[in-house]
Amino acid sequence: MKKKCYPALFVFLMFIPRFAQADTIPDNNNTDLSIVWPRWLQVPDSLHPGRMRLLVAGGAAAYSATLVGLNYLWYADYPRSSFHFFDDSGEWLQVDKAGHAVTPYLEAYYMMHALRWTGVDRKKAAVYGGLTAFMLQNTIEVFDGFSEGWGASLSDVAANFAGAALMTSQELAWGEQRIRLKIMPHFQTYPEGELKERAEELFGKSLLVRFFKDYNSLNTWVSVNLHSYAPHSGLPPWLNVALGYGAGGMYGGFDNTWTDKNGMFHDRSDIMRYRRFFFSPDIDFSRIKTRSPYLKILLEALNMIKVPLPAIEYNSKGELKLHPFM
Repeated sequence: MKKKCYPALFVFLMFIPRFAQADTIPDNNNTDLSIVWPRWLQVPDSLHPGRMRLLVAGGAAAYSATLVGLNYLWYADYPRSSFHFFDDSGEWLQVDKAGHAVTPYLEAYYMMHALRWTGVDRKKAAVYGGLTAFMLQNTIEVFDGFSEGWGASLSDVAANFAGAALMTSQELAWGEQRIRLKIMPHFQTYPEGELKERAEELFGKSLLVRFFKDYNSLNTWVSVNLHSYAPHSGLPPWLNVALGYGAGGMYGGFDNTWTDKNGMFHDRSDIMRYRRFFFSPDIDFSRIKTRSPYLKILLEALNMIKVPLPAIEYNSKGELKLHPFM
C-alpha cells in the first residue's frame, strides 16, 4: 500500500522562500506601483551571476537535504528491489493524484520567481521552473520504483506533468496565473475504536503529519480569478471562485480491509468510500494592493492555501451540504 507524503516536496519549498517570493511582481508586470522594492528584491535587467550562484547552491543543498529526509522518513525501513512500476491509479479515490498536481504547480511557480530574481527572462523562467518542478517530483517516483513495497507510478508522473504544465502554460499565454491550484485541510474526528486506531496507523496523530497524510481530510482546489476573464465587470480583482475535490470513508488505499499488527483481519466494507465536490469563493492574495513589499511577499506565500469561506458540497452519497468554512 502506497501512502507517501501528499505534497511530497513541500520540504523543498520551505528551503527556498527567500528566493521564491523575491519577484512577487516587482517587474514590468507590476500592478501595484506604490510599492518601493528594496534593491535586493528588485529584478535585474540581465542575468545576475552572484544571485544565480546563490540560487544554484541553495537549491542544491535543499534538494540534497530533501532526498536524505525522504529516504529516512519513507524508505529506510523498507527493502529495496529492482526498478519496477506499480499501478496505484485507483488508490485513495485519486485524492493523492490531485496532490501530485498541486505540488509541482507550486514548485514551478516559486521556482519561476526565483529565476526571475536572478535576471532570467520571464518566459524562460516559466519554462525552466516547470521543468525543474517536474524533475523534482519524479525523484519520488525513482525512489518508489526501487522500493519493494511500492513502485513507480505512471499516473503520478502524469499528475506531476499536469501541475507543472498548468503553471508554465499560463505564464506563456497570459503572463499571469488566472487559474491557481491550492490546498486546504478540513480535519475530521475519527470514531473511537478500530477506526481511530486504523486512521492513526495510516495518517498519524498530529495535525502536521495528518496535513501530509490524511486523505480523508485533504481537499484540493482549482481557484479561478474572475476579474482576469471579465476585466470590465466591476468585480474586485482579488475575487476568485474555487472548485474543490476531496474524499471520505477511506481506511485503506483500495478498500476498507486490513490486517492489524496482531494479525487480526478487519473488514469495514460497510463504510462507504465517497467522493466530495465543493464550490466556494476564494481570494487571490497576489492581487491585493499594499505599499509594503514584505506584506506583498507574505500575501504571495499565503496564496497556496484556499481561504476558509462558505462552501457548497455535493458528494457521491447523494448529499448536498452547506459548510460555513471550507
